[in-house]
Amino acid sequence: MYESYEKLKSILKEMFQLDQSELDFGIYRIMNYKRQEIEKFLNEDLLPQVRKELEKYVSVERKGIEKELKELIKRLEEDGVPLESSTKYLTLKSKLDNGLNIASAENEVYSHLANFFRRYYNNGDFISLRRYKKDVYALPYEGEEVKLHWANADQYYIKTAEYFRDYSFTTPDGKKVHFKLVEAETERDNNKVQKGKERRFVLYKDEPLVEENGELIIKFEYVIHEKKQKELIDEAIEFISKKINTDAFLSKYQTLFVLQPTEKNPKRTLLEKYLNDYTSRNTFDYFIHKDLGGFLRRELDFYIKNEVMFLDDLDTENEVKIEQYITKIKVIKKIGDKIITFLEQIENFQKKLWLKKKFVTETNYCITLDRIPEELYPEIISNKEQINEWKRLFAIDELEGYKEPLTVDFLKQNPYLVLDTRFFNEKFKEYIIDSIENLDNEIDGLLVQADNFQALNLLQTKYSGQIKCIYIDPPYNTGSDGFLYKDNYKHSSWMSFIADRVKLSRNFLGEESLFFSSIGDQDDENRESIRLTYILDEIFGSNNYIENIVWKKKYGGGAKTKYFVGLHEYILCYAKNKREIKNIQTPPDTESLKYYKYKDEKYEKRGPYRLQPLATNSMDERPNLRYPIMFNGEEIWPEKQWQWSKERTELALRNNEIVINKKADGNYTVNFKQYLKDENGEIRKSKPFSIIDGVYTQHGTIEIKNMFGDGQTFSFPKPSKLIEGLISIFDTDITVLDYFAGSGTTAHAVINLNRQDGKKRKYILIEMGDYFDSVLIPRIQKIIYSKDWKGGKPVSREGSSHIFKYIRLESYEDTLNNLVIQRKDEQISLLEQYPELREQYMLSYMLNNETENSMSLLNIDQFKNPFNYKLKIAKGLETKVTTIDLVETFNYLLGLEVVRNTKKERYNAVEDKNSNVPGAVKLNSADDGEYIFKQIEGRTLSGEKILLIWRTLTDDIVKDNAVLDAYFLKKRHHIKDFDFDKIYVNGDNNLQNLKLDNEKWKVFLIEEEFKKLMFDVQDV
Repeated sequence: MYESYEKLKSILKEMFQLDQSELDFGIYRIMNYKRQEIEKFLNEDLLPQVRKELEKYVSVERKGIEKELKELIKRLEEDGVPLESSTKYLTLKSKLDNGLNIASAENEVYSHLANFFRRYYNNGDFISLRRYKKDVYALPYEGEEVKLHWANADQYYIKTAEYFRDYSFTTPDGKKVHFKLVEAETERDNNKVQKGKERRFVLYKDEPLVEENGELIIKFEYVIHEKKQKELIDEAIEFISKKINTDAFLSKYQTLFVLQPTEKNPKRTLLEKYLNDYTSRNTFDYFIHKDLGGFLRRELDFYIKNEVMFLDDLDTENEVKIEQYITKIKVIKKIGDKIITFLEQIENFQKKLWLKKKFVTETNYCITLDRIPEELYPEIISNKEQINEWKRLFAIDELEGYKEPLTVDFLKQNPYLVLDTRFFNEKFKEYIIDSIENLDNEIDGLLVQADNFQALNLLQTKYSGQIKCIYIDPPYNTGSDGFLYKDNYKHSSWMSFIADRVKLSRNFLGEESLFFSSIGDQDDENRESIRLTYILDEIFGSNNYIENIVWKKKYGGGAKTKYFVGLHEYILCYAKNKREIKNIQTPPDTESLKYYKYKDEKYEKRGPYRLQPLATNSMDERPNLRYPIMFNGEEIWPEKQWQWSKERTELALRNNEIVINKKADGNYTVNFKQYLKDENGEIRKSKPFSIIDGVYTQHGTIEIKNMFGDGQTFSFPKPSKLIEGLISIFDTDITVLDYFAGSGTTAHAVINLNRQDGKKRKYILIEMGDYFDSVLIPRIQKIIYSKDWKGGKPVSREGSSHIFKYIRLESYEDTLNNLVIQRKDEQISLLEQYPELREQYMLSYMLNNETENSMSLLNIDQFKNPFNYKLKIAKGLETKVTTIDLVETFNYLLGLEVVRNTKKERYNAVEDKNSNVPGAVKLNSADDGEYIFKQIEGRTLSGEKILLIWRTLTDDIVKDNAVLDAYFLKKRHHIKDFDFDKIYVNGDNNLQNLKLDNEKWKVFLIEEEFKKLMFDVQDV
């Protein structure tokens, strides 16, 4: 029994992550905090129930047999029948003598539970592989004609590439320390290295410790190494310790070795703790099961039927054995269900944190100067950070007449300089935003730095059904595109990653919308193009497939290849509803427009024309298209045939729409006038080809180099002309969504097209990479300022009037790392009094209940000052305490189209002696006023008109409400079209009492709606 019991304890400890006590981040930190309590519950409360349950079943059974046997003996003795002659006596006696061996049964139950859970748990995750028998698995098939399934289909995959970065922390005495990765070599060709040769974090050999700007930098490599990571950490600690102890200059960092003990490692130092965190963050992949409880319960039933009770044992002559099986099955199922419930709580808690709509942690705007009130120009020219940015991005110091300090006239002469509000204080930013009427309508683009799943999750309410075109360029899973994956689940991880995001984005599309996805060459060994087709068929329906567009990505080459040379990539196109797609056409491109150079005053409405040959060399020869045209008494015959019928040609000749010229050799050229526009003045369009030629990957690389110079590169950016061709299909002013934004090619294409035809297309870009700041934002700023670039410098400085907003979101890791465990005294007392309640609490409610006041899970008490809600947010090299933008977050939760976003106003309140209302106050504006108000006006997709009032609160509820009433009455006559449907306010209030008879609005609490919408999520 001991061996099976320890085996079960070991797997439970692993599943509940109790063996990761050295880790101090994310869910590990939470589980470590509860480790002792969980271990005590498992070892002292849960596992001992196996014996108790067995004894309970056995004792009941034994008592029944003893009673029956006793009554039988009495009857047999009264009748004078020898006991041994009674078959029933012998059967009952055998049952008593051969009853269930408790110790043996207990051992068997432990063994079965250990085997069952070990079967589905693998290196931190539960993999949904139904084991039918050895090496045979069963798929969850429900009668579909074709079933698409992969190993992680029912799990969320959270990619880990975002943690492959520098790591920083502060010592107790305030010293800053960085772990910096010098070279991050990742596996090539997307294959994991062989076991025993995994990549490890190794202290950099050349100058591993260096101090820069008062901060200690400790350098690491990520390379193949035979030693285990723990050994390498110990070696690094030993080296760093010697260096700091012997180098007088570095001796100030002795606090790296203060103790941070754990029960498992009482001698752990601060340095060891952070090294464990750093190396672990970079090597853990995340899978979160969508329905772990349901899956494991189904599998437990399946396991019991197939591997605990066998059909061969269902023998009526062996009833004792059957009853013993049933007893063990009851115990296995009962204890197994409790363990599953506990595991389900942990997994569902992580799923809740993953699906929770994330906070906006930063909001800023990039605005061309022509959109900014001129009264702000004096403040702009005094902002050195902004001016230095303009020098770096736009080379304004090379303009003729440039001199410092800048003048207001200089700003007026350069209206397309792009101002970034991050360089200015909050008051300045709010003044600009307050000055823009119909704010969201005026914004041309939105950039979101976040995991694309989280961004899509937050944005879906606002943009549901509003997007006409989605274009994505996802990682191709080639090994060189930054996509990491879990061992043995290379394709499956990628499919889960892509499928969840595409499913979520489908909600953004209207019925007449198109979805485009780039994907790599089909001859690539990973062949994800085939898997992507399966995924898109399942999400959109194969009946909504439009086309597989082929484009030639390079001129030639391939000398290094062993087989065929791959020159193409693909763009899969699907419709949201193919029946609603009326016509797919594209207008002439910029190059084609050059040929429309002739004018015809008679048909001025049809615009310029170009000459096209009337004769054709078509192989489809038709006799009725071969006839002579009379010109100056001569017959002109086509080599094969004309494009038009004789009647149409004669009509065109009479209308002077055909141009005939005699060449020097005596032959004639016959051309017809192809006008740019049709009879209705609409630009002539043509059907797009499914094969695109003349646009190469090299063009995208050249675009980046032209904009940034040779020093700035980006791997394999798509050429903007390629995306322009896709977007130009749409007639109207559409919004394009790209949630694998990369370097920003989609925005580049949108801005180019708008500049060419004057339309007002918009873009939404989502990207989580660090190049969001170094490439994506600067590229858009540059293309706004000038349409053409060379060597990182603007050529023409022909710009566009433009506004784009960029926001950043809290990450899943931020959510985890801001959790706070808290159990109230009354809870502790209650759980101690009622053991049966404690079990239910531990199994199902502990994590949700004890973290509910965490800031990342929305601490409503902090809404007293909604402008100062703070979280620890990882950004760049370090984690900082950051003020969260609750206002912007709530706008997205509501799905609000913002019409007006007013600046904050501060007031002091004094008693209103002229009022008949007890406690009434009047407000006086003051820069340091105690009460702050901010107001948002907008509308939802359903057409509801919304007013949001955000305010600071004090501990005096009565006065707070009096101040709110005074503010509302003060503002009532200044709010345009005061016929709102809903008014949202933070904090309890009596605003409803101020409603007039002719007003229809209702008041809602922001806190209640915020919490409901933030956690109003469904599985994808």
